[in-house]
Amino acid sequence: MIEKIVFMGTPDFAVGTLQALIGAKRYRVQAVFCQPDKPRGRGKAMQMPPVKETAAEAGIPVYQPQRLRDPQWLETLRDLQPDAIVVAAYGQLLPREVLELPPYGCINVHASLLPKYRGAAPIQWAVINGDAESGVTTMRMNEGLDTGDMILQETVRLAEDETGGSLFGRLSAAGASLLLKTLDAINDGTAAYRPQPPESPTPYAGMFSKKDGEVDWTKNAQQIERLIRGLNPWPSAYTTYRGRTLKLWAAKAEEAQAAVRQEEEQETAQAAEPGTAVRVTKSSLEIQTGGGRLSVLELQPEGKKRMTVDAFLRGYPVEPGERFGA
Repeated sequence: MIEKIVFMGTPDFAVGTLQALIGAKRYRVQAVFCQPDKPRGRGKAMQMPPVKETAAEAGIPVYQPQRLRDPQWLETLRDLQPDAIVVAAYGQLLPREVLELPPYGCINVHASLLPKYRGAAPIQWAVINGDAESGVTTMRMNEGLDTGDMILQETVRLAEDETGGSLFGRLSAAGASLLLKTLDAINDGTAAYRPQPPESPTPYAGMFSKKDGEVDWTKNAQQIERLIRGLNPWPSAYTTYRGRTLKLWAAKAEEAQAAVRQEEEQETAQAAEPGTAVRVTKSSLEIQTGGGRLSVLELQPEGKKRMTVDAFLRGYPVEPGERFGA
């Protein structure tokens, strides 16, 4: 019977799951393990991970090992004697000694419909790849990377304007409720463990770096729009304009040749190089891509606040024919 739980998680995504466990009186969270505090912002002040803040508010002991496999932390876990370890975006691989320690194993909450998108960034990739649906999977962890036996899944449909941030919030909430259903199913003996196939149908969903957000204007407008949505809010998509970085927060793909365009506008767009401003009004900015136009809706010049395209154009009057990007 699962009653005593050790929770391992670090970022915002894991907070909902921890809160659900705390709120479920039938389970007792003995301790929380998360990544160490890190310097953040311009002042580089040390900042606690979101999970640590939640645990501290609830009066739960918090441990922050640099390396979970160090003997002292293995001994700490043995002393706690958890029935199960719940893991949600912890940020470290669990060694075999930890995986085999609790009698009911280590239960992971993963933000994809496994076996798709094994890895650290399944949410962003689902948006960037234009998937119609995503979801959450609970699994009993093994030594592989997101390859353990699946227990339960919940599907979430993506909206047309879905961003990485909005899907993050929806899957976090879905994961919290699914974890409680999973623990209840294990306790009442109805949990079914389904092995995953060896290979995933999608490439490994590796974590993004800031440089991954640079827009390649030779790609088509739909691809660029999805990149902008998928990397909103982090690490954010960007281009360059007049030699300075320009973050792109929202955009909409337009057809390459809209029927309402005048013939000369169509010819201009066809001749324009990708990354060229092809249509500019007081409240709109369309940029030629490798396939169709991208209408920019919200953006942020270097050193400035995020703003709508009309506000940007008042301060930065773009001329048709100007180039964006390298």
